[in-house]
Amino acid sequence: MKFNLKHKIFATGILAMLSLQVSAQEKTLSFPGAEGFGRFTTGGRGGKVLFVTKLTDDSSEGTLRHALEQKGARYIVFKTAGTIYLESPLRIKEGDVTIAGQTAPGDGITVANYETFVAADNVIIRYMRFRMGDQKKVEGDALGARFIKNLIVDHCSMSWSTDETVSIYVNENTTLQWCVITESLRNSAHQKGAHGYGGIAGGKFASFHHNMYANHDSRNPRLGEYAGSKFALTDLVDFRNNVIYNWGHNNVYGGEGMNVNLVNNYYKPGPASMNKKRIVAIDKNQKPETEVYNIWGKYYINGNDSEGNPEVTADNWEKGVFNQMNKAYNLTDADKNSIKVNQPHDIQNNIKTDSPKEAYEKILKIGGASLVRDAVDLRVLKDMKKGTFTYEGSRGSKNGIIDSQNDVGGFPDLKPGKALLDSDNDGMPDEWEIKNNLDPNTANANGKDLDKNYDNIEVYMNDLVKKITENQR
Repeated sequence: MKFNLKHKIFATGILAMLSLQVSAQEKTLSFPGAEGFGRFTTGGRGGKVLFVTKLTDDSSEGTLRHALEQKGARYIVFKTAGTIYLESPLRIKEGDVTIAGQTAPGDGITVANYETFVAADNVIIRYMRFRMGDQKKVEGDALGARFIKNLIVDHCSMSWSTDETVSIYVNENTTLQWCVITESLRNSAHQKGAHGYGGIAGGKFASFHHNMYANHDSRNPRLGEYAGSKFALTDLVDFRNNVIYNWGHNNVYGGEGMNVNLVNNYYKPGPASMNKKRIVAIDKNQKPETEVYNIWGKYYINGNDSEGNPEVTADNWEKGVFNQMNKAYNLTDADKNSIKVNQPHDIQNNIKTDSPKEAYEKILKIGGASLVRDAVDLRVLKDMKKGTFTYEGSRGSKNGIIDSQNDVGGFPDLKPGKALLDSDNDGMPDEWEIKNNLDPNTANANGKDLDKNYDNIEVYMNDLVKKITENQR
């Protein structure tokens, strides 16, 4: 009887696991090329189409703020291009939205002046630029997200923050991929003084891959913030195939009590880099009131390439990690064995992993809002390739670390272009609908005529960046 019961329980368990696997396989990606833990975010799928037709920020119909304030599933399509100078912070409080920056004509969209913050579940953001700047003399992130579920940010460019450039943590099921994250402002508007930070990377099931961090003094990124507040010992951050260039006094650090994969990243020290051999400086929480007090995180670290430091590349752990940690910890062998794990934390094989140098070359070619690259990305990527810098700060920062966007020439002019004719106002231009055997006079954004898994308008949005997506493989 016991034998039969055990076998029945085992068989039931196997069936349940198979069911879960089949269910995962049946899910539709956010878009072709979506990877990581946020890859099944649906955004505005099945929803209405809203248009951004002007660059003002007064909440009137046709503004980005108005479109984001609406309730229900929605796609945001741009019929204009240029820089949106915000009049106040932009908080995304209504989820189930796809912000399709690739639909903009001309040179695309930049959001400036204040931070953009995701405070809602189920959000897709693609091919946008978030360049905050110091004009309003306030501290903030160019882009941030906390306390939400299901987010994917793809092929965006962020810079000129007065706090962190992009911080995504204390969330569940998120991906930041193929983004170019550059030039935080060091001596600027932050109340604590010199800042100039890349960002914070954390969360439960959080993926950060194929991003570039360049010209930040520190937090390139900071892992965390410590996991004691919501996901104590249950978080998982997968950080792979990123490029880190020209950090100042610190690159990757933190990660108190966290579960982390740090795999196949490319470290390229630059003129500002003080410690050129660090892979990560792991910290331990020193706050007794937290759930992770005095507990080391669990790290899988492998395959990271430190340009110009072959000994670090050959031995990430001893040369790039343990030798770089705070000496006050007085690391013992027991500490090292507690920190280091020999098998990666399971990410369900949700990212195609490149070699570090392959990732570096791909990011140079297609990283960021690369459908049309602006002058900022073109300059920083050129500098990274050459291992140099073009500008210094106006308030004392040196070697590519800047203090104001005015130090590098300010906001670039973006050509407005002209939106293509869309007779039925369904977000898909007539010529594209005709080419794909759709009726340009019948609104059918939510039809499944072209792909059983995607709305027609999603097929259009994906088609706009098809060549870039193909180059990711």
